[in-house]
Amino acid sequence: MGGLPPETPIFSFGVIADIQYADVDERYNYSRTAMRYYRNSVHLLRNARQSWCESAVKPEFIIQLGDIIDGVNHSHRTSEQALERVMAEFSRCPIPVHHVWGNHEFYNFSRRELFLSKINSSGSGVPLPGGDIYAYTFSPFPGFTFVVLDGYDVSLLGREDGSVKYRDAHQLITQFNDSEDLNSPPGRSEDLEQRFSMFNGALSKEQLDWLDSVLSSADEKQEKVTIVCHLPVHPRSTTNMCLLWNYDEVLGMIKAHRSVVCFISGHDHDGGYYSDKDTGVHHLTLEGVIETPPHSDAFGTISVYSDRMELKGFGRIPDRVCLFR
Repeated sequence: MGGLPPETPIFSFGVIADIQYADVDERYNYSRTAMRYYRNSVHLLRNARQSWCESAVKPEFIIQLGDIIDGVNHSHRTSEQALERVMAEFSRCPIPVHHVWGNHEFYNFSRRELFLSKINSSGSGVPLPGGDIYAYTFSPFPGFTFVVLDGYDVSLLGREDGSVKYRDAHQLITQFNDSEDLNSPPGRSEDLEQRFSMFNGALSKEQLDWLDSVLSSADEKQEKVTIVCHLPVHPRSTTNMCLLWNYDEVLGMIKAHRSVVCFISGHDHDGGYYSDKDTGVHHLTLEGVIETPPHSDAFGTISVYSDRMELKGFGRIPDRVCLFR
């Protein structure tokens, strides 16, 4: 006897993080704990692209979670060429891509250059009004909203030295980090202060207020909201040194709004996951392509149903079922 036919998802989308492509030889990361496969990362992107394109039901869109090319391109003066190489791979599949900005975007380009680049996808949604904050919303299906956050809104990266947000970032980070090299996380790995390094950032009050209004509207409409950001916000979904500086403010806001069902991030190449029992929100940190060996993969497809999201992971990314509360 045949079983029931498989349930069809409402929609699905692809996820990939920390490609960090560069045309340089592989080498260890800064702490010498993992190898980085710079050239191979574009081949793993090709594997992902082929899987999404050849799927019986193609994803509605792809979320690229930031660090699309590596900062080493800037010193080699190959930033434009590297970005073209990666974007050419994405363009071979006619699926829209929503790009998140990470620290390596700002190692390679100014904020103004990023807004003028191919990895500004805010035009495919509803951007935060005015200013130069890269944050926007989009709705792939009625009842579902996605929010793209700018984790480097307040940061030493991508902000002019004399700007208010640069000064705010410098004042905040130096309260906890007195190192000559602000890229070096302070304290011990178990200390939450480890997040105060130059490769992280924070949301401004302006962005937080906007997020509050977006979530309030979603609450009223009984929508389900997925938030995406390069930087994780839950300490149990990542290492302390990868957290958003004001992660606690974002967690407090999520707790105040029942519409949020999932928070997806990159940045921590080892990945992570935590299901917050207090809020019912799933915090998913995607494993990075850059530290994935050539014989493996690091991408996923998330299928969305009325009561859950199901991640089908490939390579080092595990499958997960995320039930809605």
